[in-house]
Amino acid sequence: MLYLDTAATTPVRREALEAAWPYLTGTFGNPSSHHAVGEAAAAGLADARRRVAAVLGVRRSDIVFTAGGTEAANLAIKGLALAAPRGKHLVTAATEHDAVLESIGFLERVHGFEVSPVPLAADGSVTVEALRSVLREDTTLVSLALANNEIGTVTDIRPLADLAHEAGALIHTDAVQAAGWIDLRDLGVDALTLSGHKVGAPKGIGLAMVRGRLPLEPVIHGGGQENARRSGTENVAFAVALAVALELAEAERTERAARVSPLRDLLLEAVLTARPDALLTGADPRRGDARLPGHLSFCLPGRSGESVLLDLAERGVIASSGSACAAGSDEPSHVLTALDIPRELAQSAVRCTLPGDLSPAQAEAAVAALVEVIAQGAVTD
Repeated sequence: MLYLDTAATTPVRREALEAAWPYLTGTFGNPSSHHAVGEAAAAGLADARRRVAAVLGVRRSDIVFTAGGTEAANLAIKGLALAAPRGKHLVTAATEHDAVLESIGFLERVHGFEVSPVPLAADGSVTVEALRSVLREDTTLVSLALANNEIGTVTDIRPLADLAHEAGALIHTDAVQAAGWIDLRDLGVDALTLSGHKVGAPKGIGLAMVRGRLPLEPVIHGGGQENARRSGTENVAFAVALAVALELAEAERTERAARVSPLRDLLLEAVLTARPDALLTGADPRRGDARLPGHLSFCLPGRSGESVLLDLAERGVIASSGSACAAGSDEPSHVLTALDIPRELAQSAVRCTLPGDLSPAQAEAAVAALVEVIAQGAVTD
């Protein structure tokens, strides 16, 4: 099997599993307990927090461990907007992950916030000019992804963060897809969210980085763990696994990107050669646009994306049609429709997201399967 769906999830790294194991067995204590077993667990949690903070270039007190990326996004967005709003205006993009859009939708429905969608470039990126056009004096929070999970487009967040701060607003970035591919330091954001299972940690762990002493209204209330920002007994083992996996992803980031980008481009060339009418969605690396190194997504006129995926699976290649969170839905991707891609064409979407250790031979095998499958239904003279 050739797995090309790492945007959905990744296998747990052996190093992360081995680091977590002692905290599932001998050092199993509750880190809030004031005895030797609990204190040993607390020490492990503190070390995990230190290591994660070092990768992100922030203070240890900025890190809040959560049960995953969705909870982290809910905490960052709702927590910042509700704790100290200078107004009730939010800015986001229609292409954001559902965890972001639903959190903002909750604030709009229940708490009376107004929401302005930022205009998007054709590739789904956001420019300084576009953000400036929707900022207001009462804008409390801007939430924009660093990298889009469905189309692979990378947005230059730093100038957007600077502009948001000039306007007096806070800014959050969903960096779930960017981790392990993009440098997450010095982005200038007030909050950043990650998911462990995208970088080789187990499912069920994530984090929200919230800078400094920014007020943050908790989403989960209880015993006041995580500096009163997220209650509930901490998952020490998985926090340790996340720290190890994130360290490894960062250490390998530059080399992985350099190795995988040409293989992505090989697949792209094969797709467009086999189907010249295929539509590349998101940033175009042939023009030098910023796109995730291992990400390829396209639409195939006249084909069903799901049928393409089934045909690929029969040939041992696992890919997807977009976000795993929307799998099984008959509705076209909200990301693609936000880019004005017609409904029928959007339903032909295919996404291949490559593992960092993909070999040239595996890439060639993927090319052969893709060409065989997508050439079916090609328009000929």
